[in-house]
Amino acid sequence: MRVVIVTESFPPDVNGVAHCTLQTARHLAARGHRTLVVAPAGASAPAGTSSTGDPCPVVRVPSLPLPGYPQVRVALPGRKLAAALIGHRAELVHLAGPFVLGVRGMAVAARLGLPAVAVYQTDLAGYARTYLGAGENAAWRRMRAVHSAADLTLAPSSAALRDLTDHGVPRLRLWPRGVDTVRFRPGLRDEALRRALAPGGEKIIGYAGRLAPEKHVDLLAGACSLPGVRVVVVGDGPSGAALRRALPGAVFLGRRTGEGLARFFASLDVFVHTGPYETFCQTVQEAMASGVPVVAPAAGGPLDLVAHGSTGLLVPPHDAEAVRAAVAALLADPARAAAFGRTARATVEGRTWEAVGDQLLGHYDEVLGGRTAVAA
Repeated sequence: MRVVIVTESFPPDVNGVAHCTLQTARHLAARGHRTLVVAPAGASAPAGTSSTGDPCPVVRVPSLPLPGYPQVRVALPGRKLAAALIGHRAELVHLAGPFVLGVRGMAVAARLGLPAVAVYQTDLAGYARTYLGAGENAAWRRMRAVHSAADLTLAPSSAALRDLTDHGVPRLRLWPRGVDTVRFRPGLRDEALRRALAPGGEKIIGYAGRLAPEKHVDLLAGACSLPGVRVVVVGDGPSGAALRRALPGAVFLGRRTGEGLARFFASLDVFVHTGPYETFCQTVQEAMASGVPVVAPAAGGPLDLVAHGSTGLLVPPHDAEAVRAAVAALLADPARAAAFGRTARATVEGRTWEAVGDQLLGHYDEVLGGRTAVAA
């Protein structure tokens, strides 16, 4: 099968869309499919074609940084996308988190008569609430338009599936995310790293993700005040400076990837995610694979991932005191926290990217089969 993946983000970007797209491209290549990725160019990935290490050819289209958030790139209008689809002789178009480039990808696919699968990955309405204080309806109109034009939309979680259904998006299926259980594993717990991060022997509470307003990382302030606790934050973003002021005593490690990120997760006592707008929340799953109990908001993707009272604790969104109390409860009962961690690891062991990738190929077959039936 000849597939073109049109994505709003791709490595070296570090975010959920980029990571999922990379894993998808790897799986398609491993299964023998001819795949092309079209993604925005960036400072470390200039306009042009693929770089060493990419699992398939990558076409980079010109883009500009989003004002106030330069880590996010917005693709510019141009003919490169259509030329890529035509040149690759695409049989199916995969739209990863369509917003700007993906919207144009949908239009080109429709013009060429190509089937399209759209993957819903970003809660744009939640971002509109956070950054603009308005615009939720406009965000949903845009999302509904592009996803309704697709042959199939894949939602990463039950909560995302409900949101899309409630806003009138048709032809939906659930498609979760995989996790690398070889990279993320309890055996990477690093006592030397723990001593470096918490030289006084404090318990280590960690967060990993973008440092941006929609993540509400400031909700960790209560945990910072707990005695014998060290909060450690991995990630970067526009809220970095403000969070250093808001989280006294916290350690900020900046961006971590690969083995360094895996060692960070495995060396935690509790992982906390604070963002209420996650359509999936990959970092929660990576913490679980690392054998670490999780505290997360009872909203969005974490509802599917965290079994309250079994693999972690779910708390009301936006509630700093609830975060503090949940962390304190886990630290007060180490045996319970350790049991949560063991159960968390067992829960995710079957959620490999290979298994999830084969589910995606099943969705592709459904779409192509439907097109064939209509043509007949």
